[in-house]
Amino acid sequence: MSHIIKFSLNHMVYPSCSAQELIMTAAQLGINAIELRNDIQTNSITDLQQATEIGALAKENGIEILTINALYPFNIWNEEREAQAEKLAGLAHACEAGGLVLCPLNDGSYKASEEEKAANLEIALTSLDKILERYNLTGFVEALGFPVSSIRLKRKVVDAIKEVGLENRFSLVHDTFHHQGAGEQEMFANMTGLVHISGVEDPNITFASMQDSHRVFVGPNDRLDNIQQIRQLLTDGYKGYFSFEPFSRKIGNLPDPIAAAKESIDYISAQLQPINQHND
Repeated sequence: MSHIIKFSLNHMVYPSCSAQELIMTAAQLGINAIELRNDIQTNSITDLQQATEIGALAKENGIEILTINALYPFNIWNEEREAQAEKLAGLAHACEAGGLVLCPLNDGSYKASEEEKAANLEIALTSLDKILERYNLTGFVEALGFPVSSIRLKRKVVDAIKEVGLENRFSLVHDTFHHQGAGEQEMFANMTGLVHISGVEDPNITFASMQDSHRVFVGPNDRLDNIQQIRQLLTDGYKGYFSFEPFSRKIGNLPDPIAAAKESIDYISAQLQPINQHND
C-alpha cells in the first residue's frame, strides 16, 4: 500500500492574502485543506458572519478547513482565556473547521515548576473539553520547541491528555520545526492529528536559537530533517494532513508564494518516492 501524503496550506504561507484568496490558492494547487489564523492582522478570522461566508466558499470549492490557529497561551487558564476559547470555538464552528490549534505560553519570565506546569496543563485541557464538546471540535495541542516555552516536549502533552482521559478530544500537532528545536526523538504518530511543516536553511544558526522568522518552505537545503520526520510519521501510521507553515517574511514577500509552495510539494513528493514504490 502506498503512502499518500496530503498537503494543507496554513494561512502563514500567504498572510497578505484574504481567507477567500487562500481558499482559491489551495484549489489552484490541487490542495483540499487549509488552516485559518487569528493573528495575521486584517486577514485574521474575527467575526461570525465572515466565518460563515468563508466556510461556505471553502465547501463550494471542496476545501476542508482544518483549524483556526491559535488559542494562546492556552495552558494559562483564566476567565480571559475562557472567553477567547469560547469566541474562537464559535468562529471555528461557523466556518465548519475541525478544531482549534492550542499553543502554550512561550515566555522566559514564566518560572513555574514542572509540577505546576503539568497541573496547569491538565486544568486547561479539562476546561477546554467542555467548550470544544459544545461545538464538536478537536483541540490540536502544539508543544513549542523554543528553550523558553512552557511546554517544549510532546511527551508532556501526551501524558497530560492520558492523565485526564481526553484522548478523544485532544490530539497533537507535530511541528517539524519544534520537534527539531526541542531535540525530541519520540514521534507519537498515533496521537497526532495534524503536522506542521517548514524548513530552516540558514547554516549559521543553532537549533536552540532558531526562530519563527527562519522558517521557509521545505527544500533541498533544509536542516530540520523534514523528509525523515515525514517518512517516520507515515511509516508509523499517521494518515492526516501535512500543513505548510513558513513564518519567514521572505516567503510572504515572494512575488509568487504559490510557485514556491508547488516547488516544495514536488520536492517532498519526489523524496518520498522510494517509500511509495517500496510499499506498493
